[in-house]
Amino acid sequence: MPRPRAQTELAVLGALALAPMSGYRLRQEILETLGHFWTESYGQIYPTLARLEAGGLVRRDDEGRFAITPDGLTRLREELRTPPETAPPRDGVLLRVFLGRQLGRQGALDLLASTERDVRERLAGLAAIRAALDTDDPDERWALLTLDAGELRGRATLEWIQTSRARIASWDDAS
Repeated sequence: MPRPRAQTELAVLGALALAPMSGYRLRQEILETLGHFWTESYGQIYPTLARLEAGGLVRRDDEGRFAITPDGLTRLREELRTPPETAPPRDGVLLRVFLGRQLGRQGALDLLASTERDVRERLAGLAAIRAALDTDDPDERWALLTLDAGELRGRATLEWIQTSRARIASWDDAS
């Protein structure tokens, strides 16, 4: 199984393949561009940049921005061909629903309402990203596929919430 830091390196090299940027800007781009499906902290990015720079996979330009090197681009392409790391899912909403008897009917319904608001907000954000995409840009065409996945997941979650509310409402007991 690939090391977790290999995934961080992949994200950093991938972002730098789009354009040179500072470590701060890199974090912002990952948050704003990849944020609907990927996250990295400053605590992960800066050590990764240092390792990649020491390994000759990125370099700093005259303005202090990091840029991917030809070796870095080769490494990126190799890493993209390896199977992705799969981590066990961690879903706080599903954990709470699983323990719903302890949460109670109203608590579960409140949780579903809160989750629905969050999902609708994320879907609105994805819609704004979609509207801003330039589908003539080759990189943005690929980004569109990740937006599709995010929107489909969001709509599936909304459908699950509706089904769950109906099931809870059909239960005779109060627990």
